[in-house]
Amino acid sequence: MDNNYVIIMAGGVGTRFWPFSRSTNPKQFHDVLGIGKTMIQQTVERFEGVCPKENIYIVTSKEYYDITKQQLPYLSDDQILLEPNRRNTAPCIGYACYKIATQNPNANIVVAPADHIILKEEEFRKRINIALHFSAKNDVLVTLGIKPTRPDTGYGYIQFTESEGDIKRVRTFTEKPNAEWAVKFVESGEFVWNAGIFIWNVNAIKKCFEEFLPEMSEAFEEIKGDFYTEREEEALNRAYPQCKNISIDNGVMERAENVYVVLSDIGWSDLGTWKSLYEISEKDENQNAIDGHAMIYDTQNCIIKTPRERLVVVNGLDGYIVAEFDNVLMICKKEDEQKVKEFVASAGTRGKEFV
Repeated sequence: MDNNYVIIMAGGVGTRFWPFSRSTNPKQFHDVLGIGKTMIQQTVERFEGVCPKENIYIVTSKEYYDITKQQLPYLSDDQILLEPNRRNTAPCIGYACYKIATQNPNANIVVAPADHIILKEEEFRKRINIALHFSAKNDVLVTLGIKPTRPDTGYGYIQFTESEGDIKRVRTFTEKPNAEWAVKFVESGEFVWNAGIFIWNVNAIKKCFEEFLPEMSEAFEEIKGDFYTEREEEALNRAYPQCKNISIDNGVMERAENVYVVLSDIGWSDLGTWKSLYEISEKDENQNAIDGHAMIYDTQNCIIKTPRERLVVVNGLDGYIVAEFDNVLMICKKEDEQKVKEFVASAGTRGKEFV
């Protein structure tokens, strides 16, 4: 287990979850489910027994250092990796993997987002351990695959070969197809959603960076002597401008041939939108998901998330989001949740304090 490491990506802003998720306090640092733990705290705890706590690394932005340290006080500064700027997931993952490689060339790594919900945590750990045993002995890239429940265009799709056992070879890897292809993928029964959770040994991923993202590989190789020193921040400021703004899915996973998937029924949700939170939340007899101090009348199919110290009265709504955090209240039809990004852009013109 000492060779197992976990990289948790925690630098995103989560705009689609506004006004709850803000640029100064994004959703991964909130108790979204109202259970007394933030999403990043839940994510770290999920890996208990998978690797030692000193092998958990958080990759985030400089502005989130204080809140990360506050919520995960047992992490050392070497375990909190601060990106100079956001350049998508490939540089984020590359930075962490190349840093870990200088400490342990035999590292076996799990990469996971900080803001996903996994309801079946024991099953999740079983699936992760299956993948880790495989990646420890083979130069492979492994991901967890989730059976799709609808033709969603917001997910990557993995087509796998039928074979016995828990680990399937990936035939094709398609990042966010259009609606027509999403329907075909789901109807075929040959595809699963890419959960965005990856497992590999450090040598396998470095070989892929060298082959598919050579500029990025060279940038991190050049500064490897600066990792775990006081020179690391300055070195990163030199390296990051050389890194392409690209996801790990587009940069590596779609192009590599040594990709495998572990089919997983783990109660997974990427919790990307208000509607996804509504779907996994407990509901009352009128199908309302309520987190707050609320009085509800003639209202159904709504999600209501408001501060507990404020009494909220809702009357006569059907299928709405009612969300309040800090200085913003949003009331929006669930079916129009794609407009949230527009709301954020407009709110930004009223003042930075609103976004």
